[in-house]
Amino acid sequence: MEENIVWHQQNVNKDDRITLLSQKPCILWFTGLSGSGKSTIANAVEKQLFNRGIKTYLLDGDNIRHGLNKDLGFSETDRVENIRRIGEVSKLFVDAGLITLTAFISPFKSDRQIARSLVGYDEFIEVFINTPLEICEKRDPKGLYKKARDGAIKNFTGIDSPYEAPLEPQISINTDALTINESVDKIINYLIKYGYIQGNENDYAI
Repeated sequence: MEENIVWHQQNVNKDDRITLLSQKPCILWFTGLSGSGKSTIANAVEKQLFNRGIKTYLLDGDNIRHGLNKDLGFSETDRVENIRRIGEVSKLFVDAGLITLTAFISPFKSDRQIARSLVGYDEFIEVFINTPLEICEKRDPKGLYKKARDGAIKNFTGIDSPYEAPLEPQISINTDALTINESVDKIINYLIKYGYIQGNENDYAI
């Protein structure tokens, strides 16, 4: 079967899209425990980028499971497949010239490494939302930690399934120390510093 599948070359390529959009595409891969603030911060970052005229797309864990990945559960095998699909979709969006934000627990280092390997080295920016388990559990915005502690949810990250924290993320956000706005500023300034987007007169020096 695979020998009959041939890559079709397109007339418009990635470089053409980058030139048209005047931005350097990448994946901002937000990872962290449930309740750490991934979706909140990713949403705020995308809004800031949108306000600057940057072309983006945000892939959120819960939203993706309503459509593309609605056939997957939360076993380790399904979680691996969940992240594999997101990595492939993110790769397509990078090829389209977009700055792509993904907000997924993505608990396993090996899966995040596979996602990283799908794009260029400088096209994958790991953003670790570094919020301690006790803080996430105290927030428990969806009541999931309580359900996990009560045994109603199995294989819940941080309770009975491991979370493998990034060792060398490009960006680490300590939500104990930073507000949402400060977290957004840290990420935006990283993108400016390394040439993904252009700064403006309102940006502070970094």
